[in-house]
Amino acid sequence: MTTLSPSPQAAGTGGAAGPDRPPGPARRLAGLLHRRPRLRLAALLTAPLLWLVLAYLGSLAALFLSAFWTTDSFTSEVVRIWSSRNFEELVGSPVYRTVALRTVGVALAVTGLCALIAFPLAFYTARVAPPRRRPLFVVALLMPLWAGYLVKVYAWRLILSEGGPLDWALRPFGLSGPGYGLTATVLVLTYLWLPYMALPIHTALVQLPDSLLHASADLGARAGRTFVSVVLPMVWPAVAAGSVFTFSLSLGDYITVQIVGGKTQLIGNLVYSNVTLNLPLAAALGTVPVAVIVVYLLAVRRSGALRSL
Repeated sequence: MTTLSPSPQAAGTGGAAGPDRPPGPARRLAGLLHRRPRLRLAALLTAPLLWLVLAYLGSLAALFLSAFWTTDSFTSEVVRIWSSRNFEELVGSPVYRTVALRTVGVALAVTGLCALIAFPLAFYTARVAPPRRRPLFVVALLMPLWAGYLVKVYAWRLILSEGGPLDWALRPFGLSGPGYGLTATVLVLTYLWLPYMALPIHTALVQLPDSLLHASADLGARAGRTFVSVVLPMVWPAVAAGSVFTFSLSLGDYITVQIVGGKTQLIGNLVYSNVTLNLPLAAALGTVPVAVIVVYLLAVRRSGALRSL
């Protein structure tokens, strides 16, 4: 009885993983990326960085360049003649300076209020609430983000209206609501951007080791000293990260001001009103928030608050 043995040709080509079969292009590429992590990282970041350069940085460059153009005073058409008149008007006009300072003040006020309100809320959800209920409280903090932007702002317009729910609630105390104006703008913006401050602080407080709090108590520190010397330094990077969101979002907002701001004008409103009438001036006005947020980011980075993030 004879047995059949496979031919050498069949043995050499019998499977996809045969020892004599050279690796395909996909395997060679995978091996190259595995041996060179920097090349793998570059391949992953090329597409998003290219999109960032083209879409974001390109639009900022176009904005800055168009700010040096002028407009025809009769037809309001853009004239591509280089001039620094728009920036000179921004610096020399007291109206624009006042609006710019008001805008920065509103952004700082919203950021401070968000930090003051978010800290006790986040401390309760992260350290005080029962562990089983903490996810529910986190969902409650983030729930305002589920509603539409305009829905929330118009709801606040009804709340702040004369004779509205806020006036009705304050009437027994002999008080009334702020109505429409600068105070209403700060209040509504604080409500809108509060989750962006509360979530980073909550995450930082969850990661705060209990041993640090116990050690501070064993050394005789009271609650206030523990907060200043232990809790705040550990949570400060999260506060700085949240402030970047609240400050930048408040700095460029203009819809809330139009709905509940009354006669209040911020830099975003001036940009919006000049887009159709004087596009180069609107571009020059648009560079102001960009410059302010760049200075703010550099200040936060220089303070060292973001190093441990």
